[in-house]
Amino acid sequence: MAVLKEFRDFAVKGNVIDLAVGVIIGGAFGKIVDSLVHDIVMPVISALLGGHIDFTNLFLVLGSIPEGVPRTFDALKKAGVPIFAYGNFITISINFTLLAFVIFQMVKLVNKIRVIDAPPAAPTPEDIVLLREIRDSVKK
Repeated sequence: MAVLKEFRDFAVKGNVIDLAVGVIIGGAFGKIVDSLVHDIVMPVISALLGGHIDFTNLFLVLGSIPEGVPRTFDALKKAGVPIFAYGNFITISINFTLLAFVIFQMVKLVNKIRVIDAPPAAPTPEDIVLLREIRDSVKK
């Protein structure tokens, strides 16, 4: 019974609940950034580079391709052909960079709001000021 009480106390702590909410929102936010990369950023990059470029289909085949298997990323993966999928890595790297930048901006904004909402520092009590003056004069 003590273990159950201990677990309950742990599970309902604010930090655990905050972490769970963060993970859920992070997963949803990751989907939004993934859509941003695939649906907005990549088409713009493709247009700038002069055509439809899908980075996920950039790869090098490292093995032999069986007869009748199309030379596409999905078909080769399904057939178990070893491929060096550098295009997928590029896409995921862009995704990560955008996600990290957006999170950085959010943290920066939250920190700015915290500074604005922080109460002004209380004035130093007069006895402390006098003690500091005495300390400084003794040092000289």
